[in-house]
Amino acid sequence: MILIAVVFAVLQLANPVSRDTPDTKNYLSYALDLRGESKQRAATLTIDYVCAGKASVARRNQAVDVVRFHRASPTRRVVAECRREQWRGVSARLAAGRTAGHIVPFTPPRFMRIFEVRPGYPVFLVPFVTLLGVTWGLWASAVVVTVAGGVLVFLLLRTLRASTGAALTGQALYYVLPCGTTAMRPMTEGLMMAVTLAALWGCALVLEGRARAGTWLVGGCLAVLFTVKHSQALFLGLCLGAACAVLLARRRRWDGPLRTLGVVAGCGVAAIVLLARALHYPSQSESVQDLLTGHYARPDRVHPWPEFLHLEAAFWIEWIRRQLWEPLFLASVVAAGWGALRRHRAFAVFLIAAAGTGVLNQAAHPDITVWGGRLIVLLWLLPAVGLPLLLDAVVRPSSRVLGGLVPGPSRGESEVAR
Repeated sequence: MILIAVVFAVLQLANPVSRDTPDTKNYLSYALDLRGESKQRAATLTIDYVCAGKASVARRNQAVDVVRFHRASPTRRVVAECRREQWRGVSARLAAGRTAGHIVPFTPPRFMRIFEVRPGYPVFLVPFVTLLGVTWGLWASAVVVTVAGGVLVFLLLRTLRASTGAALTGQALYYVLPCGTTAMRPMTEGLMMAVTLAALWGCALVLEGRARAGTWLVGGCLAVLFTVKHSQALFLGLCLGAACAVLLARRRRWDGPLRTLGVVAGCGVAAIVLLARALHYPSQSESVQDLLTGHYARPDRVHPWPEFLHLEAAFWIEWIRRQLWEPLFLASVVAAGWGALRRHRAFAVFLIAAAGTGVLNQAAHPDITVWGGRLIVLLWLLPAVGLPLLLDAVVRPSSRVLGGLVPGPSRGESEVAR
């Protein structure tokens, strides 16, 4: 497990920069503000990092361009243009006195508010950028959170008594699938996936009879996820609560640990909703306006919800068409779901529920132009965990089906008593 993690970390040295997204500027400037930097200094460091990434991409692209590969490096030109473009809006806003909050005013105040209520990831970044600087600090933080996600997959599968080979396969899959690629980008998704995997580990502990530890872990994960992205914490709490309800209904009896876990998930959902309202977090209507107005670059829609529903339907039709054109994602999800249900039916319900939060997140933001499918990336947790379970079920067909039914002639009638 350690060897795979180390090899993955070493391979990431190939790309220490140019992993940023438009959201990175907000999170990085937030972290620099928490470290005590002024708005001007935070803007300088953030813009330098973004422009260095753009220059790196431009230089690499030109090096392999069949027409322009022999020309001079575009680094200076790209950096100068990038800085001029980035400072144009920021300088005007800073001069106008827009220094409130933790984030450098790269965007309109309403859009900045969405990131202001996500302190968890910037707090996570602070020690890295303080000790290693911006470039290597962001790189190291991404490596740590991605490695942690793979290790959690390994621990989760071992808790479910999967073979060591299957657990190592799950760890490797997490790194090479889009979940690992997305986690290496400096934004909240990597931390979100790691916390979600920790919550799934808590569910596995509950199913294995370690109810107290598992329940506390799930409750703690919901609390941490609230600070990272409160809407995702709400989705996870709802889905885990629904999974508990499904399992309790299937067993037709009140299972103490599952009931407790369901109560924790339900209380977590209630607490998230109440805290979000008390702290005046952006509402669902505000999120819809952000989507339909291009981050508030246009006037608010008078009737946003009918337009949102129309866009929602069109989005999923186009999304399904693209997936059928390249069906690897859907095939992986179906195979992983089948493998999880075959190997561990009870846990499969939790796994499908947690991975389904990616679908809910994408449904809340039906934007086909968002890079790399990162909004739905949590759905890739299903192949990362489910495919090793399928492998284990095929390689070790006589192994015990945990949390499911007892193998043998009376399989359809007997349950495992804990």
